[in-house]
Amino acid sequence: MRNMASSNTEQILKCFFGLIVAILIFHMRDVESNESFSFSNESSPYVLDLTDSNTEYLAEIEINASSISVINYIKNYLKSVPKNFTIGDVTIFDISFTTVCDLVDTGYQCTCEDQYWWSCNMCKIHGNCSSTNDTCSCINAYVDGQYCRPVGEIEDRTACMNVPSDTTTAKTTTAVSTSPTSAAPYSNTEYLAEIEINASSISVINYIKNYLKNVQKNFTIGDVTIFDIRVTTVCDLVDTGYQCTCEDQYWWSCNMCKKHGNCSSTNDTCSCINAYVDGQYCRPVGEIEDRTACMNVPSDTTVAKTTTAVSTSRTSNAPSETSTTNTSTTAAASPATPSTSYGPYTTAAKTTTAVSTFRTSDAPSTLVYDKVISLSLIMEDLFDTSLTKPDGENYKKKTGTIQSAFEQGYEKLSNYKKGSAKIFRFRSGSVIADYTINASDNNLDLSSANTQVTKTLEEAGIKLTQNAFVESVEKNLTMKDNYYPGQSMELRCTRTPETVQGTMKWIVNGKDPAENKAKYNITNDNSTLTVKDVNESDNGRYSCIIERITIPYVQWQNVVIQLRPNIIVDSTEKTYGCSDQTVPLTDQTVPLRCCAEGYEIEWYPIPSNDTVEPESGCITLQHKILSTSCGTPENFTCRLKNKKELEIFDYYKTNTKVQTVRDFSCTNVTLGVGKIDDIVTGLCEKGLEGIITYKCQEINLKNDWISIKRECVVKAIKDLERKAEVLVVEQIPAFVAKLSNTAENLTTEISRSAATVQTIVEMLVKVADISQTVTIDENVMKDFLRTVNIIVSDNTLSAWQNITKNDTTAKSSTDLLRAIENISDRLSGDNFSIQESSIQLTRATIRSKFTETSKLPNSTTQVVIPIVVKPTLVTVIFLTKIDQILPTRDTKNDNSVSEKRINGDVVVIKVNETINNISFAFDITNTSLGNPQCVFWNFTLDHWDSTGCKVKITGNEINNVTCECDHTTSFSILMSPYGNLHPILDYITYIGVAISIACLILCLIIETIIWKSVTRNNTSHMRHVSIVNIAVSLLIADIWFIIGASILNPGQPTPVNPCSAAVFFMHFFYLALFFWMFISALLLLYRTVMVFSQMSRTKMMAIGFTVGYGAPLLIAVITVASTAGAGGYIWTRDACWLNWNESKALLAFVIPALTIVAFNIMVVVVVVYKMLRRGAGSTPQPDEKHVLVVIVRCLAILTPIFGLTWGFGIGTMVSPNIGVHVVFTILNSFQGFFVLVFGTLLDSKVRDALAGKLSLKNLSSTPTRSTNGGIPSSSGLGFFERLRKRNVYNTSNPSAARSANSNGASESMNP
Repeated sequence: MRNMASSNTEQILKCFFGLIVAILIFHMRDVESNESFSFSNESSPYVLDLTDSNTEYLAEIEINASSISVINYIKNYLKSVPKNFTIGDVTIFDISFTTVCDLVDTGYQCTCEDQYWWSCNMCKIHGNCSSTNDTCSCINAYVDGQYCRPVGEIEDRTACMNVPSDTTTAKTTTAVSTSPTSAAPYSNTEYLAEIEINASSISVINYIKNYLKNVQKNFTIGDVTIFDIRVTTVCDLVDTGYQCTCEDQYWWSCNMCKKHGNCSSTNDTCSCINAYVDGQYCRPVGEIEDRTACMNVPSDTTVAKTTTAVSTSRTSNAPSETSTTNTSTTAAASPATPSTSYGPYTTAAKTTTAVSTFRTSDAPSTLVYDKVISLSLIMEDLFDTSLTKPDGENYKKKTGTIQSAFEQGYEKLSNYKKGSAKIFRFRSGSVIADYTINASDNNLDLSSANTQVTKTLEEAGIKLTQNAFVESVEKNLTMKDNYYPGQSMELRCTRTPETVQGTMKWIVNGKDPAENKAKYNITNDNSTLTVKDVNESDNGRYSCIIERITIPYVQWQNVVIQLRPNIIVDSTEKTYGCSDQTVPLTDQTVPLRCCAEGYEIEWYPIPSNDTVEPESGCITLQHKILSTSCGTPENFTCRLKNKKELEIFDYYKTNTKVQTVRDFSCTNVTLGVGKIDDIVTGLCEKGLEGIITYKCQEINLKNDWISIKRECVVKAIKDLERKAEVLVVEQIPAFVAKLSNTAENLTTEISRSAATVQTIVEMLVKVADISQTVTIDENVMKDFLRTVNIIVSDNTLSAWQNITKNDTTAKSSTDLLRAIENISDRLSGDNFSIQESSIQLTRATIRSKFTETSKLPNSTTQVVIPIVVKPTLVTVIFLTKIDQILPTRDTKNDNSVSEKRINGDVVVIKVNETINNISFAFDITNTSLGNPQCVFWNFTLDHWDSTGCKVKITGNEINNVTCECDHTTSFSILMSPYGNLHPILDYITYIGVAISIACLILCLIIETIIWKSVTRNNTSHMRHVSIVNIAVSLLIADIWFIIGASILNPGQPTPVNPCSAAVFFMHFFYLALFFWMFISALLLLYRTVMVFSQMSRTKMMAIGFTVGYGAPLLIAVITVASTAGAGGYIWTRDACWLNWNESKALLAFVIPALTIVAFNIMVVVVVVYKMLRRGAGSTPQPDEKHVLVVIVRCLAILTPIFGLTWGFGIGTMVSPNIGVHVVFTILNSFQGFFVLVFGTLLDSKVRDALAGKLSLKNLSSTPTRSTNGGIPSSSGLGFFERLRKRNVYNTSNPSAARSANSNGASESMNP
């Protein structure tokens, strides 16, 4: 027997009791007249309800062990077990040690524990090995079925003095056991159960007695063999009180006779006493030591023995209106299989006796209510986890209300036993109350009665479903006890009772399996359901519903598929060195370790020189590598033991290859050898489960295996994870309590293991997900938050940092936040509060203004709900540590780590009504940060979101930030180190764009005025065409920029359709700007390199417009076509521009633009070089040369400016540096101003032409002119007159000017 933990002890007791009761009740229920029988056992389907009295069980249990340490462990453990503890519906009042039998050289010696002796008769027969003669605490034999008795039951202790003590034999142990502890590993386990049964009719007792006489010995029920059942005692209520009479071959001890009076017919025996003594029964005649002692006890012949029925159960001293007979049967049971294994210790089945006693009353009943009908009531409500606790207030309240309704509905039924309707369980699936009633007939017509029950319950506020009543029986529908992943599971429904002949239908977890033929197969008669390729997701409730005229008959079973075996070896390929490269080859032993929690495993093959070392959940093969086998690979398999039927599945086994090499750098006995940068895996240390990854590295001039990744989980947490895989609603309270207790006890271990923290998060998420169909009570929530508090403490920060390294999305932390939100949605309607060191929860019903302030250390965060329309349940959770592990990405930065910080507590708000105004006052934890942003975590977008929230200016933003939001979820504040510079960028943008648009309009006006004057030759014409189109493109792009900016709402999602249109036109016209600059560069290159080549104006215009607008249009269309459908064309929020994070659509602008910038710079360099090197004979005409110089200057200035602008634009995509943003904003906003200055005003011909046009216009509008042609000083053209003189223009002779312009002979080359 391995460690005898609490769960093992409980299972032994519960299974033992359940089996014994089932033996008797299965055959007795048809004749019992007044009382019903029940025994509730979580692991057993047997149900028997004792309605008016208690049933006591006395179990004498044998335990075999081959090690004294096991016995000592059990003794020490049971000493700590409190009295009166409950397991399921069974209360254990006391556990006592009686006997230990040990195998010594001379044979067995059986020694009694303190306050227990052997009867002197046993000493006489087998010999006394006690240390003194005045007692008999040891005998020299093991007698099957005989054990030490309480000292108070030993009648004549002096009789033992005549039995000499065998002082030569030492008592080997004081451990308590009722079985021999031999050196042999296999022995028998024996159970002796004494069971009380109540009955109100002597006919019932006689029936049981006659039936048990006919029961053959050595019959088997399930895994238990029953070797004998006997009736021992009957207690009867007569006029003077109780009389308890022994059956044949059984006597009362004479001590009992002396104490309570002998009512036997003779004085030489004691077969009857005048009392009922709780827990005391008649003993076999062979155990009565000195029978002559009974002769001194006078027989009470005045009292007649009224019945021979036997009972060890107790009723009240005064008979009730309908007295009852209590039947108590003691049975012993053991597995029918040859042996049952408990770890390394094994027990085998052995015979036991079952002793039964009854008590009857004189008054027989007129009706025999021997039919126990199991029913279920389905309520239209959410299951509350508090209904899993029978001692809880909610359980008692609901039970009382429903049972009262049952009585009102059923009391008029003639064959219903009044007061017998008892609820024994609530379970989920809405809320299902399982109950039983007693009746004299199975064919009850409950239709009208159930109608009355429904009415009564609805008046009490309990609403039922449409078909609320069913006869429900929990049965084993599966054809095997265990099913494993990948197998096909067969469930069979039987028509029991025989009267049920209606249509049969299957339901699996509330769904019809007939709708999924790929997964389920149902036979034509609907009696058999086959589930194909089962896995853990197939766990749940399987119900077979048989329709009938009255109410449906339902057979159901909660099916649990076995967890998928996970066989882990330290490495699937292990390499060892043949030697240490200096020492000659020798044999070496290497460990091959394999683990599979919950399953027995074995290595195969096991060479003759190898040994196997088992441990908890693991097994190690110590394999000897022979020196003669160097270089020869060997293959080993770790596989499931005694699971041959699973060998077709890949999880049945895991292979390991062992090979040897001569050349290696790193060596380790467990990990083997390897070269630099080789990677191997190994199992975690004891107490942990998982894998460690190692890499061969050189550290401090030494080669060694270095751990680079640990995936080790604390074993206790891993055990809970396996339970979580099959967790059902009813188990949530116990599971969460176990999880919180385990986490609290292992706080240090958890803080060191990132994998353990991650595993706990996954379990909390599982609990929260399962709870979505039920209501969570305060105790469950308290345990849940206690666990959260442990894993978000400061001690676990390093573990969370390791988690983030492997998961850049920080999914575990956001999953934890989601779990907290989800489970807080399911809280019951009670008002309560919970406080841990970093978590505070308040659950309250509010009717007016509500204010809640954090009472946590270093936190005064406040929540205010100013008004509610009607009473509303609100849940507020303050979390002061979780901000340390949550990501900081928001709508503007999708990276998990950014310059922004969560600078306050996280607050979760949940209400059951819509609230449109909630105010938060957050404490600022870091006053060096600025630019606060009120946000909530958007689980859909997976980042912080400010939709529906805004910062309320209070004037005290240094110490706290007030937020106002119009919805409820998880809130906090994001702040950045940039302070309040972001609004400055907005002002620069708006002012710069306005100036840019004004400059572009002015540029176009000037070009319109001087167009004819400056476009006399082809080169000048194309130059000004380019400038006009550059200005037009930039002007339209800026206008669409303003439109896009007006579409956006700060913090809100980007409107897709209008913003997509604006982005398309901005993209197109910004690209057109660059392509027209490209045309200018091509023109410059063409006129510089090909001096004597001439191209018509029409052809040049065609090329210019095709390239200038065709290429941008093609790029823009391809971009929108390839990204818009996937939702990656534009930013999702806060910007109306090409997307960068999802689709990188911005590259469709940046790449062409920067490519043109690079090309233009190259052209400028080439042209300048050509112009400087060209001789006078190849110089173009002066007029054309002026145009080329202007183009060079324009490109030389505008190209770097535009290139720098969009270079910094790329910088804003990849860097949060505020300087980059400021420079880009300035350059981008003033592009129109640069075009006006460097493309138009710095051209001397443009200035001269503009001056001439404005001068001529002014002269033509003057009504009189001076006779000498002078210009009045008031004409305002003095500035342009100076310009004409400086540039040798004579505006008084327009024809001369035109002539000069046409031939260019007198024009200066100075611009």
